[in-house]
Amino acid sequence: MEEVTFECDLIHSILKRFWTLRALEREIVEANDAPDAEVGVGTSKKNRPTSANANALKLTCELFRVFITEAVQRAAAIAEAEGASQIEATHLEIILPQLLLDF
Repeated sequence: MEEVTFECDLIHSILKRFWTLRALEREIVEANDAPDAEVGVGTSKKNRPTSANANALKLTCELFRVFITEAVQRAAAIAEAEGASQIEATHLEIILPQLLLDF
């Protein structure tokens, strides 16, 4: 049975959105830091769009799948130990610090 994972197009769209926002933030910071600097000097590399190849996207999708699966399993164990029948936000809050350290 094949594992269900995230669609690579979805992950790529999320990453592109993040990269675009980061580039805009960087431009704003640089414009505020050096308002008198010449426009266009040394910016050719900075303006190059960030991209990811197909293998990197597949790997990212798999990493997200494993991360979320592990988070749900750990939160379910905490919920079960507390006698709850559903995972709640508090269960995720409990497992999150150690989960981030493990990944």
